[in-house]
Amino acid sequence: MNVVAIEAQKRSDLGQKAAKSLRREGNVPCVIYGGEDVVHFSAAELTFKPIVYTPDFNVVELTIDGKTYKCVLKDIQFHPVTDKILHIDFMELVDGKKVIVELPLEFNGLAEGVKAGGKLLAQMRKLKVKALPKDLIPVLDVDVSALQLGKSIKVRELSYEGLEIMNAGGSPIVSIEIPRSLRSKQSAAESEAAPAAPAAE
Repeated sequence: MNVVAIEAQKRSDLGQKAAKSLRREGNVPCVIYGGEDVVHFSAAELTFKPIVYTPDFNVVELTIDGKTYKCVLKDIQFHPVTDKILHIDFMELVDGKKVIVELPLEFNGLAEGVKAGGKLLAQMRKLKVKALPKDLIPVLDVDVSALQLGKSIKVRELSYEGLEIMNAGGSPIVSIEIPRSLRSKQSAAESEAAPAAPAAE
């Protein structure tokens, strides 16, 4: 599991004025919930880059005033114009308590449909799962090697130990697109193979 450690400071003043002051100083107001206590804290915006600007799933170890909390990033608010981080919510990981997170998908193998000239199209990049902290994994492997031209792998076809997939079962995850050039060849071949119409008397 990817673990990112961040040092932070507890917040005592929770008003909007204090939050604006923190942002002017290059810090981000944040909160941790899901555990015994709700913890309000702040840290420099730059320290969050490894967990915000990445497709990877990370566990975050937040050390606040000497106490460490194991968390996952839950929600981020960005400024609508500047894209600066305005606020971050973290969910504390508690042993024996299930959490809902999004895990990235990784497609492995050379698909049969690609060998035949098709193009691999990923319809989804992540899946939403419910699991105990001990069962969380950094990436969900999807074997595409048997995937044929014009076919897809749907959510219901995947399963992972200890993980409950929350997405709709019929949603396609990855498919093999038949290129236009290949479609034209197939249509021509089918036309040639079709029996000739009987001549009119």
